[in-house]
Amino acid sequence: MAREKIDRLVWDAVFGADDVKESSRRQIRETALQQGIFPATTQSLYETRGKKLYSGLTVPAMNIRGLTYNVARAVFRAAIEHHVGAFIFEIARSEIGYTGQKPGEYAACVLAAGVREGFRGPVFLQGDHFQFNRGRYRSDPEGEMESIKALIIEAVDATFFNIDIDASTLVDIEKTSLDEQQEDNCRVTAEMTRFIRSIEPKGLTISVGGEIGEVGKKNSTVAELRAFLSGYLSRLGPGIKGISKVSVQTGTTHGGVVLPDGSIAQVEIDFKTLEDLSTIARDEYGMAGAVQHGASTLPEEAFDMFPKVGCAEIHLATGFQNIIYDSPYFPQTLRDKISQHLREKYSNERGKGNTDEQFIYKTRKKAFGDFKKELWSMPENTISRICEALQERFALLFKKLNVVNTADLVNRYVADQYRPKG
Repeated sequence: MAREKIDRLVWDAVFGADDVKESSRRQIRETALQQGIFPATTQSLYETRGKKLYSGLTVPAMNIRGLTYNVARAVFRAAIEHHVGAFIFEIARSEIGYTGQKPGEYAACVLAAGVREGFRGPVFLQGDHFQFNRGRYRSDPEGEMESIKALIIEAVDATFFNIDIDASTLVDIEKTSLDEQQEDNCRVTAEMTRFIRSIEPKGLTISVGGEIGEVGKKNSTVAELRAFLSGYLSRLGPGIKGISKVSVQTGTTHGGVVLPDGSIAQVEIDFKTLEDLSTIARDEYGMAGAVQHGASTLPEEAFDMFPKVGCAEIHLATGFQNIIYDSPYFPQTLRDKISQHLREKYSNERGKGNTDEQFIYKTRKKAFGDFKKELWSMPENTISRICEALQERFALLFKKLNVVNTADLVNRYVADQYRPKG
């Protein structure tokens, strides 16, 4: 397909009228399939990891909050250059809201980017942190369950064949035993797993993830992992395939800890705990291992460690956002306009004692939704320069996470049969 045509299709898929959006998204999906791009599940890849048929790599899962088409193109360019097959595009429940990117739009942007860059092979789309709101669940558990189920249906319909359920927010540390603390997490994650299995496309097994430690809270322990997995599996029911990975907390915070000058504080990851949790998840439960969240703002040297300790997957978001906003090519007039908008619209979110730099850093992610069309409409040369820096970052991460030259590995274990049937 001509470059101009796919560019127009993706613009219409994002900004067109409802009927135009749907038609454009359908054309993008069809074109992707014709080119040999198909949305896929990591299930087989992760089951194989659980059987120890390969090791020594950590799959990056990248949350793209803004300029999604162009940023995804940068991901694909880096992947093609370095023969990377093991990488995931994801978006969280919260991000869907504040960036204004529903699953259908996000999938269209990613698939169109693959078409534009000449990619071929499986593309992994993932619903990240499909997270239960603790307050809403306590006041209306059925209502919150139905909200998550509706989101899962929407995501699966949009070809998200990887779903991470996050009920770690329901863990009650006031209870005496670990089994009691994890009870709601186990029960809800099991119910969501059964629901996903009931709606997954024929011939395809969606990869489901669970979570035991809410990011930004205390570090997870081996005892908590065993309590969660034992309770979860006992509630799952016979013949139901369970989760393929589990997210844990090892010392990070989403977005990092922001200092008064707007810079990010250095944090220490508990790599020994991450290694222990990954080993137990594989050895005792046959899973791919543990998942690390909130890592994109870590120093470069930290990323070499994740494959060494057997981390199965790592989630990356804010670091890419920072490259966009902090780029010397980002228009200063637009940056100033965004900052003033944030001060006015989100003033109630300013933390006590926060400097202006801290406030802007914490809230600017929301400008991806509020200024979506203006960001997409920046000069082509500006977007290209920003995405060149992003491409360099993606390439660096692919190397450090040891997923270079994994295209053959992925093609071996993620075959065309995972294309949905019927």
